[in-house]
Amino acid sequence: MNTMRRIAGVFNKEIQVWVILVVFFIITAGVSMFIRYYPHTSEMADQLFGFETNIESPLVYGPRASLSNIDVFEKTRDEFLLKKNDFIEVNLSAMTLYVYKGGEKVLSIPVKSKGREGSWWETPAGIYKAGQKEKNHFSSLGKVYQPWSIPFQGNFFIHGWPYYSDGTPVSKQYSGGCIRLETEDAEKVYEFVEFGMPILVYETQDTGNTFLYSDKPEITAISALAVDIQNNSVLYEKNSKEILPIASITKLMTAIISTEFMNIEKNITINNSMIATTSIPRLVENQQYSVYDLLFVLLQESSNEAAYALSYPLGSIRFISLLNDRALSIGMTNTHFADSAGVLSADESTAEDLFLLTKYLFNNRKFILSISAGKASTVNYGEPKFKGIKNLNIFSNDPEFVGGKIGLSSSAKNTGLFIFNTPISGEYRNIAIIVLNSDNLKQDVNTIREYIKRTYLKKGVDGVSAASSDDLII
Repeated sequence: MNTMRRIAGVFNKEIQVWVILVVFFIITAGVSMFIRYYPHTSEMADQLFGFETNIESPLVYGPRASLSNIDVFEKTRDEFLLKKNDFIEVNLSAMTLYVYKGGEKVLSIPVKSKGREGSWWETPAGIYKAGQKEKNHFSSLGKVYQPWSIPFQGNFFIHGWPYYSDGTPVSKQYSGGCIRLETEDAEKVYEFVEFGMPILVYETQDTGNTFLYSDKPEITAISALAVDIQNNSVLYEKNSKEILPIASITKLMTAIISTEFMNIEKNITINNSMIATTSIPRLVENQQYSVYDLLFVLLQESSNEAAYALSYPLGSIRFISLLNDRALSIGMTNTHFADSAGVLSADESTAEDLFLLTKYLFNNRKFILSISAGKASTVNYGEPKFKGIKNLNIFSNDPEFVGGKIGLSSSAKNTGLFIFNTPISGEYRNIAIIVLNSDNLKQDVNTIREYIKRTYLKKGVDGVSAASSDDLII
């Protein structure tokens, strides 16, 4: 009997030890998870436990409109220097590329040319990472070789002087885009760069202007906003902060992600999942179409099929995540994308957010606007594979139309995002007009346009001062 009690006592003590160990591990794991996912507590953790967590949030790569601001850019660069990082800086305003090793500048190289304004390879300010470099990349669209090529963000390259297959260098007037260096300089950068290395790009945007604005007429739309793109002057405003469905305006962001994360020469094989109800059915199962081809029917015919096809190579879930990530990087904090075509009512935004998208397109992705307006040059890249494309954008025949997109759904009604190059007081002004939930889209837009032409005032005439971007987006 005593023996049994002793055995039971030992057994109970072992259970107590195991319980204490389990509780200890649970508490330790809980504290670790708390510190890991709530980084603001790391300083408190240092004080409590006497160690440094050194947890840093991951770097988010891609275009950043904020880096067009010299103060933001310099602060970002200084953080790289402080951490003694290896990285590339490309200042497209100064047309100079800098190489940093261990936080020290080791090379300063002149940039010979940059992505032509409005071209596929016009490079926006941002933080990128180097892709898999190639000693001699061949561009099947430009039909030229690009020596010492360093790709980043899909379609962007740093490379040497291009040449044709017979060895003839392209002329100085040749403008294919990307960031072009002298070939010997490109080789130096190529030898230094490693896969995944940060590439910090800066280029200022023109905001210096002197125009002002005045009063407004009524329209049928629930929300609208008209803004001078170059100086942020608000020319017309109605409920611009209201979150509303945007329908096929979504396809403009789909075009951005497609061209920033995929090579436009990439061919996509059509499968059954891409065949969908759309305005003008065109895709044929098992046929191949390039990203370049699909962009034309996406932006002109508002093809839902093209939207699904473009999202397929990156994966639908990832593609939607990229749509939302890019929106946040542009500053669109009241925007949500649920699909690549804009068919869901959960694709929502505000007129204010969509102005930021418009400005990003105008400053960095003008070729998307050119395609949407039916004014894109096909000299360098050829005609799209699709024939007889019908431009459904209601202002495609308007000589002032720079580009944009219409949308229509039961939840969104009529929506539109447009840019017009409008003559006012002897000057041409690029005016963004965003209209959401309209009963008569064309009438509403033209009402706003006529109002602007009547009331737009030059500096020195009585009127309301131009809004700054801080005034506009609160």
